[in-house]
Amino acid sequence: MTQRNRTDRHHGKGRHHRTGAAAGGLAAALTALALLAGGCTGATGGVRGTPGSAGLRDPYFPKLGNGGYDVSHYALTLGYDPATGRLAGTAEITARATQDLSAFNLDLAGLTVERASVDDAPAAVNRAGNELTLRPREEIPDGTEFRATVAYGGVPEPVTDADGSQEGWLRTGEGAVAVGEPTGSMTWFPGNHHPSDKAAYEITLTVPAGFEGLSNGVRTARRAAADGRVTTEWRMAEPMASYLATVAIGRYETTTATASAGGTDPTATATATAGGADPTAPASAGGAGTPVAGSVSVLTAADRSVAAATAPLRGEIPEILDRQARRFGPYPFSTAGAIVTTDGTLGYALETQTRPVFPAASFDRTTLVHELAHQWFGNSVTPATWRDLWLNEGFATYAEWLYAEEYEHVPARTHFERAFAQDANWAFPPAAPPAAENLFDPPVYQRGAMVLHKLRETVGEERFGEILRGWPAKYRHANASTADFTAYAESVAGRDLDALWDVWLYGDERPSRP
Repeated sequence: MTQRNRTDRHHGKGRHHRTGAAAGGLAAALTALALLAGGCTGATGGVRGTPGSAGLRDPYFPKLGNGGYDVSHYALTLGYDPATGRLAGTAEITARATQDLSAFNLDLAGLTVERASVDDAPAAVNRAGNELTLRPREEIPDGTEFRATVAYGGVPEPVTDADGSQEGWLRTGEGAVAVGEPTGSMTWFPGNHHPSDKAAYEITLTVPAGFEGLSNGVRTARRAAADGRVTTEWRMAEPMASYLATVAIGRYETTTATASAGGTDPTATATATAGGADPTAPASAGGAGTPVAGSVSVLTAADRSVAAATAPLRGEIPEILDRQARRFGPYPFSTAGAIVTTDGTLGYALETQTRPVFPAASFDRTTLVHELAHQWFGNSVTPATWRDLWLNEGFATYAEWLYAEEYEHVPARTHFERAFAQDANWAFPPAAPPAAENLFDPPVYQRGAMVLHKLRETVGEERFGEILRGWPAKYRHANASTADFTAYAESVAGRDLDALWDVWLYGDERPSRP
């Protein structure tokens, strides 16, 4: 996300500078109560397990996420009516129990749960704030894979963050856009919404005639019904944290291209598309327009009102990705792109996986470089907790400095000295924001990048280059903490770097000189 500014978030949450109506009849309610009571007494199925925890005790969001299971796959089927703002959804969640489970929680804000099941058997439902508790008829033994299905609907309400910005399901002039950093994804689907539980996704969107439904990953199908409604299917095969899931619904124009996956010379050929077979499908799919093996498919979309103005910069994405791959190693996903919305709803850009989202006013080259760098730093290597967010934003900000150094002839040291001189960057250490409302403040971005520049000056160009490529390779599609990073950097450097960390990463005071 680009760095948030409460009045001008042109750099979003890596940003680069970021109820439902009652449903279900009396019979369904009585059935759920009977199941819940039976589960508590052991009368239905002899439950001997214990409930999974409500929350994972994140330093800033202790109730976010849930314990007792690990999700491997989400299948979300969503229908949206822009005229009413109503969302109808079904979430099929495949997970594996990490303890003997008598019940487990999902995060869901607002909306009405209509029914729920576990392995096709009705499950009892209980709501308390943003916690949705499902109690299956039978306990789920430790290590067992299970599938929870939740049907839900209503008019989603956005989340207002501690810093005043909004996230979640946001209505636009004609459609909607969904962004989730740090907690907003719970406004449009139930799940384990902590970044430590990454999963694959399939998202199916049905929208009215004349609208497009966009999401993460590869578009695998697009079809129109007799009444004109359009359904698109998207597959995100690589693991994704839920805050990186996105949906954009509106009147969009799309463009496709291909880019090199591993940092060789880009060979991008753009093609305008208007539905039908998707030329960005993986190479194994075959068909006209399919990228050659080893390439990355690129799909960009822009609201029709800004499509022409943003087309030239969208066309640069394959080249920017290739340049970044030379620095950071092979691009970690099978597809890439961007979504550009109209201004007035979203106040920041966000690095949603494979397809970052930008309000038109924030769609500039620097912000684009930042959000694309997040595909390596934040999306593939995802923070273990929200305290580790500087690993996302520090690297993405430093990617801006590297890009300017290599292609605009502005040394990274110049950016470092400018950041050093700004008082706001010394409000707190980047690895220890004092509260949730400070997660997207300048120290996480600018001082986070300063840590990396001091590391570069300390270990030298060769070893720093090894760190830039090796870090996203070592933790590819995984989670990592600040401790993981400092240990990795020291292993590459071949020496203790406590003096660097103590001052630049954890220190409260500004040194006498940069």
